[in-house]
Amino acid sequence: MQKLAALLLTTLMMAGCAFPGVYKINVQQGNILSEEELTQLEKGMSRQQVQSVLGSPIMLNPVDPTREYYVYTFQRGGGDIKEQRVIVYYENERFSHYEANLLEETPAY
Repeated sequence: MQKLAALLLTTLMMAGCAFPGVYKINVQQGNILSEEELTQLEKGMSRQQVQSVLGSPIMLNPVDPTREYYVYTFQRGGGDIKEQRVIVYYENERFSHYEANLLEETPAY
């Protein structure tokens, strides 16, 4: 009887470890920016004006205050991580230009 109980318990434990339908959530982090928001930026805007359009930057460079980084990452269901990066440049504390590597799709849920 003990052997049968041990065999049954082992079988149940193994079945729990090999469950095929594990759900993995989508994970998104950072600043979701679109081309529409970036086109609102005008040369000569103050940092405060830029941040009112784009939001707070995710990273600041303490050594080089002429740049602000807006990064967004998205991972769908445990798959590959996709990254979007926007770097905003300032000259004399005024917006000068930006570099953007936007994702084709930035899903929000």
